[in-house]
Amino acid sequence: MRQDAEKGFRLLMASYKEPVYWHIRRLVVSHADAQDAAQDAFVRIFRNFQQYNEANSFKAWIFRIATNEALRLLGKLKNSTMLSLDDVTADMLGTKADGHFDSSDAITMKLQQAILHLPAKQQLAFNLRYYDEMTYEEIAEVAGSTAASMKVSYNIAKEKIIAYMNNND
Repeated sequence: MRQDAEKGFRLLMASYKEPVYWHIRRLVVSHADAQDAAQDAFVRIFRNFQQYNEANSFKAWIFRIATNEALRLLGKLKNSTMLSLDDVTADMLGTKADGHFDSSDAITMKLQQAILHLPAKQQLAFNLRYYDEMTYEEIAEVAGSTAASMKVSYNIAKEKIIAYMNNND
């Protein structure tokens, strides 16, 4: 039985390791922090697998746990040191050296900066819809909200991003 659980978890990791890492990375920015939060998320997934409700989206369940780990980490970072937007932007620019993020693409960097200017709920809605191509129902499961609310958050985020992109040349 234990071998089956471990084999299943390895398959789960093979399918979700990269998407979960990038989801968390877009929220916490730092590669090292994203790795830590992703590892913690998979530990929680493994420990709580029996609590998964098959009536819900498995992908949304995993991303909800990953989101909670990212938010938990951000809360710890916020309490230990106050980061400014400039610090986050500097961290984003510094990621070029770690080989995990292409900061040489000016448009990509500008998009990331625009996303970081959004409130957390809008960031989450935008990232899950744009990058992870989730449905509004799945996004609602991740965020603990309604599909209609997440659709509104996504559309507001999209408009703010467009305005940011047009006004910050």
